[in-house]
Amino acid sequence: MSELYPFLMAPSFDPRPWGTLDLSPIYPNHRFEEKIGESWLTADRCQVANGPLKGKSLAELSSQYGRELVGDAPQDPNRFPLLLKFLFPNDKLSVQVHPDDEAARRAGEPWGKTECWYVVQAKPGAQVALGLKPGVTRAELEQAIHEKRAEELLNWVNVYPGEMIYLAGGTVHTLGAGSILVETQQQSDTTYRLYDYGRPRELHLKQGLAAVKERTAAGRVIRPAPSQMNGGSNRYSPLISAPHFVVEMFELKQPHDFKTKDDSGKSSVQIMVATEGCGVVEAQGMEPVTLAKGDAVVVPAALGEFRVRPQWAVEFLKATVPGENLTEPAIRA
Repeated sequence: MSELYPFLMAPSFDPRPWGTLDLSPIYPNHRFEEKIGESWLTADRCQVANGPLKGKSLAELSSQYGRELVGDAPQDPNRFPLLLKFLFPNDKLSVQVHPDDEAARRAGEPWGKTECWYVVQAKPGAQVALGLKPGVTRAELEQAIHEKRAEELLNWVNVYPGEMIYLAGGTVHTLGAGSILVETQQQSDTTYRLYDYGRPRELHLKQGLAAVKERTAAGRVIRPAPSQMNGGSNRYSPLISAPHFVVEMFELKQPHDFKTKDDSGKSSVQIMVATEGCGVVEAQGMEPVTLAKGDAVVVPAALGEFRVRPQWAVEFLKATVPGENLTEPAIRA
């Protein structure tokens, strides 16, 4: 029998100049003395907060347990495959780009950084920038960076709660103020900063411009309507199915059973991030784990089956690695 069990992850709060002191919409009991931009939940460095493996990082556990933890679907058996985090932009982020897999390998990295954003909250007028305006070239972007007007060439769109946004590697992007997002991404921190509104931070123009794609599949994801489960008491929303990740939303008022294998027969680690309410994650013969708003629980692939039992009601995202080759999702501008 595996030594593994469902892990409650300790969040790692990252200070950023564009962040905020007020994380109360997600973490009402935390107080901060410096601006926090991100809460990392499943990075390599993030640590388990419960049970016999408390204090161990996901990097250590992935190296030690391999496919027992990550499953058959991920490419690398000894690297935790997905990084999930909350983003709290209170000012514009730098304009940046992440390489796709091909560009990352040219730079000596194992893979790139394709990601998606689920909009948890958004104030009226909150915006993100997804790629370049139609017809804008890489050369024009470089000129605009030197002329300190790069943001004028970006495709700015309003965002609304409940939307899922896809950002393929190579997409120039940034966030404006006024939203709270859950980001799901390949486990990589390769970020090239192209433009930073005059803030005194390092830019990475050579690497960044080489990684920029003038057109990508970035945009707001077109997805099926939510469906009812358990006679209508539970609700399921498929948010995105993409080559590197599948993200689904569950709203439970009754217990629901899950498997770590998908329809392909391959298994994946299961990552759950609660956005509302509270529930309990149960696996046979193991201590139950509380999943409350702001928490992430990691269910190792080797467990096979588990249950989420709401404590009145719980809403959470569930992210996995697909066991089959998927195409990029359908998007709208």
